[in-house]
Amino acid sequence: MRELINEYLKNPVISGLVITSIVLVACVILSKVLRRILDRYFDKAVTLLKGDPTNYNFFKNGVTFIIFLIGTIVVFRSIPGLRSIGNTLVASAGILAAIVGFASQQAFANIVGGVFIVIFKPFRVGDVIKVGAENPGTVEDITLRHTIINSLENRRIVIPNSIISSATILNSTITDEKVCVFFEVGVGYSANLDRAMAILQDEAMKHPRFVDNRTPVDIEAGIPSVVVRTIAWNESAITLRASIWTNSSLDGFILKCDLFKSVKEAFEKNQIEIPYPYRNVVIKQSNVLEPEVG
Repeated sequence: MRELINEYLKNPVISGLVITSIVLVACVILSKVLRRILDRYFDKAVTLLKGDPTNYNFFKNGVTFIIFLIGTIVVFRSIPGLRSIGNTLVASAGILAAIVGFASQQAFANIVGGVFIVIFKPFRVGDVIKVGAENPGTVEDITLRHTIINSLENRRIVIPNSIISSATILNSTITDEKVCVFFEVGVGYSANLDRAMAILQDEAMKHPRFVDNRTPVDIEAGIPSVVVRTIAWNESAITLRASIWTNSSLDGFILKCDLFKSVKEAFEKNQIEIPYPYRNVVIKQSNVLEPEVG
């Protein structure tokens, strides 16, 4: 019986069919196993990152295609009559793999960036962040490819995850949403600084979005709820800075805009100058005598 089987296997056609059948069964089994593994992984990824399942189905189909392509090359390489064709397929597959790898490297970088965002949590959906030089906004969605930020102007900023993972991120709400707003104004050198500081404190504390962020220790120590300091002597003004607390970055923006108006009006009522920049110009006349004409 064994001799009969060996005799049959010596036949190129029969041996080719046996090899083809074994490779086909192996490809089917491997394809199903990998698809189940990918299904579990992508189901979790879709839930965490709110991705589109259509993209992952395409990826799984691509993996199945590659498995059967490799199986086809193995069959062609194993059958002597088809070996020359198999060599051509191997070369073509190498070129195809290089092209696909080069074209998809940015897509994979975005996927890896999205996974890192979910794992390390530099920000979450609902956080107010500022990415690099972009305008601040609220994180609206995190997908496998990109992060969507809703700016203060209600415009959507779409940033690829590979870029946002390597950028500097300013997160205003990662632990505590309260922010300290620095409000700066210049007053003239002849102004009463104590009066100007008191006006800044009063105008800030009257604003509805102001928050007293002092601890019991600060209150007992007599630290004011709005700290105003002199921070610079400039060419034409003395700069005062008020540190004002609010509940969020948006509240801080609104408070600061309102103070530009109310502080100016209060300074005008109290004869406190907000000086324009100016220069002293010295004109020297020449004392050279003109020669007499004779």
